[in-house]
This record gives sequence, structure tokens and C-alpha cells, in this order.
Amino acid sequence: MSTQTTQDSVSTQSPVILTATAAREVGTIIQQQELDASKVCLRVGVKGGGCSGFSYILDLTETRKDTDELFEQHGVRIICDPKSLLYLSGVTIDFKDEIMGRGFVFQNPNASSTCGCGSSFSA
Repeated sequence: MSTQTTQDSVSTQSPVILTATAAREVGTIIQQQELDASKVCLRVGVKGGGCSGFSYILDLTETRKDTDELFEQHGVRIICDPKSLLYLSGVTIDFKDEIMGRGFVFQNPNASSTCGCGSSFSA
């Protein structure tokens, strides 16, 4: 089975894993911002910068490029550009709400090192 997607198709095999806890938080944010859940996607990506070389990107958007891959997990549509997938294949995105802080946490098997805050990495 191919993981190739077209503009309207959704792959069932996602290289980016969104935990149920993270998906619930994304759903909460969508509701709080009064966004249309049927149109909005979670954009996951990387950009150059940060203390370790690359920073993670999480964004809610209705805009999707033709080259973006589309996946769905726990009712959340996830989009990712091909270049970011090179660094994010196999990544798990979780959400933590603890005394020391709350936020999305990335567990990236491709990272050779990460910064202390966990928001950037090198590969």
C-alpha cells in the first residue's frame, strides 16, 4: 500500500505519530479559537534555527500546498512538507501538562542531539 496522497486523499500510514493526549489538546485549541474543525489541519514541520540547528513547527492552518503529505490520527488531520518529513519520519508528538510546564513534546528518533528545552534539535 502506498503512502502517496493526492490533494483530497488521506494516508492511513503516518510517519508522524500524534498521541491521543496531543490530539485532544489540538482539538481543545481548535474549539477555543473557534476554527472549523472540518477545514483546519495541524501543520508539522521543521525550520533552520534554534540552539541545536532545527526548530519544530506546529501550526493550525486551512492552507495546504500540493506537495504536502496529509495524514490523520485521532481525528486530527496532519500536514507536513516533504523536506520536513526527512527529519520528522518516526517522530512522536505528545502533550505534557505538568508542574514544571505544559506544552507539546517531540520524541524524534532522527535527532542526534536536542537542546535543553526540547524545542530544537540537530540531525
